[in-house]
Amino acid sequence: MRRARTPYSANLRLESGCIPGAAAPSASPPLVGRGRALEIILGANDFDGDTAALYGYVNRALPDDELDGFVDAAGASDRHLRRALNRGCKALVNQVSLPSADNLLSALNSFQTALTWPETLQRVEALLKHGLQRDRNFERNGPQCSTRSLEK
Repeated sequence: MRRARTPYSANLRLESGCIPGAAAPSASPPLVGRGRALEIILGANDFDGDTAALYGYVNRALPDDELDGFVDAAGASDRHLRRALNRGCKALVNQVSLPSADNLLSALNSFQTALTWPETLQRVEALLKHGLQRDRNFERNGPQCSTRSLEK
């Protein structure tokens, strides 16, 4: 299950000049369709949890103060089911819905290649200098703090 706190944040990797690796380009199209996946990935814009749910990116959007309780309740009901049944159901759903290991590896390789591009290295350096991976509020406010504004 995919749930989102509202508001929902987009990925900062595109702002850094990197091709998003792993799940974003591989898992998004089956969830939301090709066109919407390109809009989400290339746009790299924030959208709220309700929009994420409308797009099919998450299956439920809840206010922050309700999410933990919802997850706890879902976990409590799962405990009543047999573990083997859960594993079997998840394995079957995963076979038809998750990207293959080859697709994930291809996306990861694209991401790693993008990390070697000079412009990407400059953008990542600027983002790190201003708090990426150190200041938790930076990623929450990331789209408001673009590398274009950092260069000034």
